[in-house]
Amino acid sequence: MLASEAVPLAKTGGLADVVGALPIELARLGHEVRLALPRYAGIDSKAAGLRKTATMRVPWRGKPREVGVETGSIGGGTVPLICIRHDPFFARAELYGEGGHDYPDNLDRFVLFCRAVMEACKEPGRPPDVLHAHDWQTALAVVYLKTLYRKDPAWAKTRALFTIHNIGYQGTFPVLAYDTIGLPWSEYTSERLEFWGQLNLLKGGLVYADLLNTVSPTYAREIQTAEFGHGLEGILQMRKERLFGVLNGIDAQIWDPGTDRHLPAHYSVDDLSGKKVCKLALQQEMKLPAREVPLFGLISRLAFQKGIDLIVDVLPKLLDFDVQMVALGSGEPQYHAYLTSLRERYPHKLAVSLGFNDGLAHRIEAGSDLMLVPSRYEPCGLTQLYSLRYGAVPIVRKTGGLADTVVPYRPDARSSATGFSFEKPDPEVLLSTILLALEAYRDKEEWRALMMRGMKQDFSWERSAKQYVELYERAMAL
Repeated sequence: MLASEAVPLAKTGGLADVVGALPIELARLGHEVRLALPRYAGIDSKAAGLRKTATMRVPWRGKPREVGVETGSIGGGTVPLICIRHDPFFARAELYGEGGHDYPDNLDRFVLFCRAVMEACKEPGRPPDVLHAHDWQTALAVVYLKTLYRKDPAWAKTRALFTIHNIGYQGTFPVLAYDTIGLPWSEYTSERLEFWGQLNLLKGGLVYADLLNTVSPTYAREIQTAEFGHGLEGILQMRKERLFGVLNGIDAQIWDPGTDRHLPAHYSVDDLSGKKVCKLALQQEMKLPAREVPLFGLISRLAFQKGIDLIVDVLPKLLDFDVQMVALGSGEPQYHAYLTSLRERYPHKLAVSLGFNDGLAHRIEAGSDLMLVPSRYEPCGLTQLYSLRYGAVPIVRKTGGLADTVVPYRPDARSSATGFSFEKPDPEVLLSTILLALEAYRDKEEWRALMMRGMKQDFSWERSAKQYVELYERAMAL
């Protein structure tokens, strides 16, 4: 398995959560997994038990580059880890860029990483059954498998699964940089790596992989449309028979209200009394009056994709009701400014923490009655999964993984509901859905049943890992 990030070693987003958890769960199911990452400067070598085990010369721009190979493990030793070390490329402050700008040599960096992994993992007579690559940064490994390494005995029997976490990030580069990837120009065609006059690495993964998947069934369908496909919908439509959706899981040990070390009190579906304690403690921590009112949570990147513009539009109307809200996140400056000004206007109803605080995120999930997740698009989403587990009833837009994980409440169909959802990304539609939720909240028995149904849902990684095993087996049968 190749990726550009994985918790607890390196993280910028949800990709890291998936790659940090999935290999460990696969190992628990009895499979042999090796994870390959770049050796970033920020990786704690002690945490992973890393030690230098080899030096290699890797083909790169016609002249071999010397790289180091460090090995260790994650998951308490259950998953072997391979880190590719080349300090001129990876010993930097961030993973992909700084100050809002990508590193200008990102193509060079991930070309080297992919080639180095292919060389480092060669084991003649013992080829891996599956190469599993994630997102554009590792897509070239799939391309190399099917081109440069196609006749290499060490890789001859290996099949490729390519996972798309967010199709909006594609790894596009100027055609003048094509020679960097070390492939013949015959691969630069509209059917393969060319995309509107540019080199598109994600497209390479989509074209060359034996099987494709993304992180929810609904998102797998959505990206085949012009609205969500970011120009690659045609390729995905052609490959739809080999495109699957597998929901991400959550770490049920870290995210467990019955044992969570970040909480002032614990609770479970069998005893919800601790949730009241968590709500009171959250109000005190965020300097809100300790009152029995509906408490909304917002844990999000403050960006247009996450529907923050919809929340901004409805907040003044919402806060005119007898409610409270706690918001945690960072992102676009205009949303920082707006939430800060609104907090000054409603100091007894709105609390805002700009930035990210993992412990506070856990306490908001535990202390909130409702959680706002109105994303314009969401490949999978984790916030709503945490919310369901913690009894913070989610209000989501019906898209991607949000549609797949939250069963919407309707007055005429309540017995299976786990949350609230709306379709049109419009502030008034969001507000009407919030008002429906507040109406349901007044019926304490009804609300308790809604919470408990959500808390009983199984979104563990074991369920997801078994689905990935099915994809591996399907790929091996091709």
